Amino acid sequence: MSELLFNGGERVRVGRIEVICGSMFSGKTEELIRRMRRAQFARQRVEIFKPNQGNSILSTPVDSSQSILLLGSESDVIGIDEAQFFDEGIVEVCNELAKRGVRVIVAGLDIDYLGNPFGPMPKLLAIADDVTKVHAICVRCGALAYVSHRIVAGDRQVMLGEMKEYEPLCRECYEKAKKEKV
Repeated sequence: MSELLFNGGERVRVGRIEVICGSMFSGKTEELIRRMRRAQFARQRVEIFKPNQGNSILSTPVDSSQSILLLGSESDVIGIDEAQFFDEGIVEVCNELAKRGVRVIVAGLDIDYLGNPFGPMPKLLAIADDVTKVHAICVRCGALAYVSHRIVAGDRQVMLGEMKEYEPLCRECYEKAKKEKV
């Protein structure tokens, strides 16, 4: 929630950046929605943005990160889902919004199916005031999942899909799965 500070009797909003990250099936979007609902309950103006790749939650699809600055200009709290798919400009957009006193809540995959940092997420994690790492459960052993393991062929970093294409795995099961493919 954006803090309200008093500056000589004047209320001033203090912005912040919160990042929710983890593998697929870990509840990132659910946590984003939970925080946005709490802000709505507090009568704050909220808006959720997502890359223009289909909507699983009620959100405003945008083609670039810069659109968020314009479309979210009247918001107290801005949610950004699937941040890993945004252009690198999303980092500066989040910084600018926070400077304007907006609470920015960002959700996204921190690593791709190969275990590599994903898109602008490492930079967003670095500038965040608060980071929450959520975990799915490994479908093979029940431990906390580390990665969204791709179970279909393909070497593109981005392959849209979910249950049929990916499975959450812990680090140990992921290493075993990589050896099984060889």
